[in-house]
Amino acid sequence: MELLELTANVRKSTGKGISRALRRQGLIPGVLYGPKSEPIPISVDMLDIEKLLKHSGSNQAPLNLTIKNGESVKKTAMIKDLQLHPVSRRFLHIDLYEVAMDKKIQVKVPIVLTGMAKGTEAGGTLQLIRREIDVLCFPLDIPEFITIDVTEMQIGDSIHIEEVPVSGNIEILADTNFTVVTVSGAMMEEEEEAPEVEEEGEEGEVSEEEGGDEE
Repeated sequence: MELLELTANVRKSTGKGISRALRRQGLIPGVLYGPKSEPIPISVDMLDIEKLLKHSGSNQAPLNLTIKNGESVKKTAMIKDLQLHPVSRRFLHIDLYEVAMDKKIQVKVPIVLTGMAKGTEAGGTLQLIRREIDVLCFPLDIPEFITIDVTEMQIGDSIHIEEVPVSGNIEILADTNFTVVTVSGAMMEEEEEAPEVEEEGEEGEVSEEEGGDEE
């Protein structure tokens, strides 16, 4: 995965009013932080983020971040969180996390299925249980997605996390061997007939004539 370019400016002031003013100017308020550095309040251009996401197709691409504050400083970072307005979907805030290129990081990678499962031709249903999985890798080795071929899967077959194929220096993180994809059969609901109950003449039943009240 290539390093994408992004420029940020250090914010001199913080607060809700400042953040609203930045958004009116087409900027996204944010912060850059890391394991060994103090948080830096920043702002980035909304159009730059839109172009970056459109180009990479993911917000987990490593960035060659240029921070301007009188002079320019270069850092390697990733988008940790990108907040959107629930209605307008406009960018509200961005968190960038500084990373080291020689250290592995944990990221979520989407699962993509290929092929037509044989079990679906027999009436089964292909179900993707986990759409993303956690992996550990170097920043430049982050895959856009992990592919699973489901062609040979029959009804009742499942692929578990330990069977998911990965290549290169990538580790899958999982505490249990959970199911990722399965082919289930069609569920046929059978109605059970309720047993018929005899309304008259059941054994042990006493009629009013036979069992009158005793005085």
